[in-house]
Amino acid sequence: MRIHLILFTLLSTLISSCNSKSNRKQNTKPNIVIINVDDMGWRDVGFMGSEYYETPNIDALSAQGMVFTNGYAASANCAPSRACLMTGLWTPRHGIYTVNSSERGQSKDRKLIPTPNTTILAPTHAIIPKVLKKNGYKTCHAGKWHLSHDPLEYGFDVNIGGSHAGAPRSYNPPYKNVKLEKGKSEYLTDLVMENAIKFVDTISSPFFLYYSPYAVHTPIMPVDSLLPKYKKKTPWNGQGNVPYATMVDNLDRNIGLLIKTLKNKNLFDNTLIVFTSDNGGLYGITKQKPLRAGKGSYYEGGIREPFFFVLNDRIKPNVKSEVPISNIDIFPTILKYAGVKNSSLALDGNNLSSILEGNEDKLERSLFWHFPIYLQAYNKNENENRDPLFRTRPGSVIRKGDWKLHYYFEDDGIELYNLAEDIGELNNLASAKPTKKEELLSDLKSWWKTTNAPIPIELNPEYINEK
Repeated sequence: MRIHLILFTLLSTLISSCNSKSNRKQNTKPNIVIINVDDMGWRDVGFMGSEYYETPNIDALSAQGMVFTNGYAASANCAPSRACLMTGLWTPRHGIYTVNSSERGQSKDRKLIPTPNTTILAPTHAIIPKVLKKNGYKTCHAGKWHLSHDPLEYGFDVNIGGSHAGAPRSYNPPYKNVKLEKGKSEYLTDLVMENAIKFVDTISSPFFLYYSPYAVHTPIMPVDSLLPKYKKKTPWNGQGNVPYATMVDNLDRNIGLLIKTLKNKNLFDNTLIVFTSDNGGLYGITKQKPLRAGKGSYYEGGIREPFFFVLNDRIKPNVKSEVPISNIDIFPTILKYAGVKNSSLALDGNNLSSILEGNEDKLERSLFWHFPIYLQAYNKNENENRDPLFRTRPGSVIRKGDWKLHYYFEDDGIELYNLAEDIGELNNLASAKPTKKEELLSDLKSWWKTTNAPIPIELNPEYINEK
């Protein structure tokens, strides 16, 4: 009887201890790391199917969480996408639609006067670092910022190389427009990570790290030690740019160093990691077959991204979800896991925790893109855009379920695709499916009203119709 009592007591103590540890883990705010790669395409990583680029560290990390095969950026180029991520809002809410001027390309080719672009994110927005800092987080920005001149004015305690610059003038010292002193590392991607790891090594929990490397944005400057490896490889499915491949490979190595640091400091198990890219890969440097086009286009190649979430014991590992999500969903999801009440924040994104934890497998909502601007083509002789002059002409896009509709303001042009059957957006069903076309167009117009989306209608007097 006494032996039974002793065993019962030991078992009770063990269960109580386990429960206590579990409760402490549930009640401890997780560290948060967002990895927002610059210009990395949907298929520029091994876990999304590339047989040319080698990304073993990113692939291993993705296997520890949930991968979204229908993950999107809320815009097709850098600044507006980053503004959407930071604010959790659609583009009409913050007014950043492109980089610099909205009048891109030759005036004679632009039928409409585009909506003026906002180039600095209004400091009145309650963005991720501001909210987390108010709730006890130490915050660090590492790499490309692109939304103002100084990220320290937007809730970051530490800034590693961030400014309004959209790309470095050089990845080798001197970096010119990137203010960052050389450390043990010289190549810019290595140096940004070196300093990010110093932040992790010296900070106490909880912390927020926005790791936003300049890589793999142009200029394409190779990592010389990796050139022989990729020169020996056979190009695959439109991917074969050797210097670019070395930049992808080196970025992967650096992400591996960050994950190793988190594990060595026993932080990994309590760190929410979000991995994505700000827009599609730059067409002509890399391709995302079977997706159409690339960066700057609102075809899938310009907006669909590699996208996953990791948090041990909370987010299901080794799962691929087909639920369409957007980078505006990152903000509300972070708030959920950080235990931050967001009733005062009117966010457009959705909290994804129920999907991430396996409680739901659907999300009934539409995704929208609005671009009342022009963005010129960068290769008129090789592109998959609507026309060879522009990657983007003024318009809007809606995805609802498997259906995606493009609407263009210049000519009221409409394209309708069933992505489940035509992921490459090659078969326009606008004429064949008039009911579905009108349904999505009606939803899109309602969204314009809800968000006060500006619609360009003023004709450009310098336009020359050469048709």
